[in-house]
Amino acid sequence: MKIFTAEQIRDWDRFTISNEPVSSIQLMERASEALAGWISENCKNHRKFAIFCGNGNNGGDGFAVARILYLKGFDVDVFIKDSRSKFSEDGTVNFKKLRDFSGISIKEFKDIEQNNFDSKTIIIDALFGTGLSRNIEGDYKEIIDRLNERNNIKISVDIPSGLFTDRISQKDATVFKADYTLSFQSWKKAFLHPETGPYAGKVIILDIDLSKEYISHTETDDFVIDDTIIANIFKPRSEFSHKGTYGKVTIAAGSYGKIGAAVLSTKSALKTGAGLTFTLAPNCGYEILQTSCPEAMFIKGGENYIEHFDIEKDTVAGIGPGLGTDPEMQKAFLNFLKEYSKPLVLDADALNSIALNESNLKLIPENSIITPHPKEFERLFGKSEDSYQRLDLGKSKAKELRIYIVLKDHHTQVITPEGKVYYNITGNSGLAKGGSGDILTGILTSLAAQQYSEEQAAILGIWLHGRAADFAAEKHSRESMLPTDVINELGNVFKLLER
Repeated sequence: MKIFTAEQIRDWDRFTISNEPVSSIQLMERASEALAGWISENCKNHRKFAIFCGNGNNGGDGFAVARILYLKGFDVDVFIKDSRSKFSEDGTVNFKKLRDFSGISIKEFKDIEQNNFDSKTIIIDALFGTGLSRNIEGDYKEIIDRLNERNNIKISVDIPSGLFTDRISQKDATVFKADYTLSFQSWKKAFLHPETGPYAGKVIILDIDLSKEYISHTETDDFVIDDTIIANIFKPRSEFSHKGTYGKVTIAAGSYGKIGAAVLSTKSALKTGAGLTFTLAPNCGYEILQTSCPEAMFIKGGENYIEHFDIEKDTVAGIGPGLGTDPEMQKAFLNFLKEYSKPLVLDADALNSIALNESNLKLIPENSIITPHPKEFERLFGKSEDSYQRLDLGKSKAKELRIYIVLKDHHTQVITPEGKVYYNITGNSGLAKGGSGDILTGILTSLAAQQYSEEQAAILGIWLHGRAADFAAEKHSRESMLPTDVINELGNVFKLLER
């Protein structure tokens, strides 16, 4: 799914209106029907709504939603700034329609002080849409601050008022804090970053049939990984195949006390379908690995840490989980990089070893996949003010080094050397446990060995990782799920893909 800027979203509306053809007021009605349909279906146990409407088209949506919900049998109060408010052209049309219904109360913001609704009333934010270009001030700031103090369920229309579509808000900006955001047609960048995404709550994308021609013809570098993208990448196993068909993986991982990382990475590589899997690890982990991962072959790399990285040319290597920080291991790893030119999957202590000196970045083979979390990213490339700036820095470094950066976050991003960004929306906070990254390394390495391109492996890999985590959370809860539970759910994700 493509992610568009605020200007592109406005162009999308205009293109739909001029090419369908459909009038702007008809498009507003279509959007409002979709909004009211979702709300009436999912809020059946709530009978009353308080809808706060601004002067633009977002407010016009709110007026139309109020009318439709009222006709469906709900109690609705509408709040506007004051009786002198002037609305957009389409907003005015829907406001006039609203006034024909005597059962809908139209109140001013100041009336909220009279406690006109109780805690079971659902608040709907239709104050500002994607066209917002400055911080909210005055009466609108005051009403949003008041609404944010209430414990009512809150729903935003298209985007929470106060959020910018594709850039970060100031730290002291007033933003409506929604429990649900009902957004039209596609994700917005603001929903996907940790500084802005929490304001949106759970995001629901409503299809209002905006022009598909516009989607296909309009260029963007930002995407959400959706079912269509995954279906175009995934390659089911052929019946006429053998273990050599699915590649050879070498996981270089582990040190004394951290053999578990090697186990997790090895198991996930096996579960993701690699034809042959080897684990290069120190001898102190031999019995653990041979017992817990009997399907994988063991390669001795040292005694208590890996002292030599003997990786064959016909294998895809994933290096990093649990390697530790022993200077001899780091020296051996960096010497290996100087002589090795095939793409690698690099994580954890492999990245920390590279971060020891900025010049080491040039040792990363082109087309490699690196998987830093924000702190590892900072060690590699320097500090960023926020996640938006970090993403821009990541795009610059991916292009400069010709590598793929899997920047781990709540919505992990795949950054390509061409500057494209793919946001993942599978996964949950149950992955916030040690070992989750080790699993991802094994998944990515396994996919790269199975003739997926590095870009395909990165996109499919983070989606698989997150989807398996969602299955694990459903079964065990986000608090109790373990990385091993995620590995055990990979099979169910593949079953889902094969349907």
